[in-house]
Amino acid sequence: MSRSLGELTALVAEVADTYASRNAIARDDDWYLLKVQEELGELVAEYLKTTARGRHKGADAVAIRQALEDETADVLAMVLLFARHNSIDLNAALERKWFQYLGRAP
Repeated sequence: MSRSLGELTALVAEVADTYASRNAIARDDDWYLLKVQEELGELVAEYLKTTARGRHKGADAVAIRQALEDETADVLAMVLLFARHNSIDLNAALERKWFQYLGRAP
C-alpha cells in the first residue's frame, strides 16, 4: 500500500459516510472517539486470541490472524476519521511529536 494519509482518510471517509447514511447513524462529536474506543476493544479481543489468552470460538489460526489484521485496520480507520472530524493534521502532528527525534530536516 502506498497511499498517503490524506488519500487513506478520503477513502475511509467515503466508506464511513455511505455506511452512516444507509444505517441512519448520527455521528456527533463524541461518536468519533467512542468508535475509536470500541474498535480498540475489538482489537484487544483478537490480540488475546492470538496469544492464547482468549477463546477461539471455533476459529482457526488463519481466521484469528485475519481478524487481528481487520481490527487493526478498523482502529486506523477510526483514528483517521477522528482526526478528520477534529481538523487534526496527522502529518504535521507526526512531524512535531515523533519525527523530531530522527534529527533530520523535514
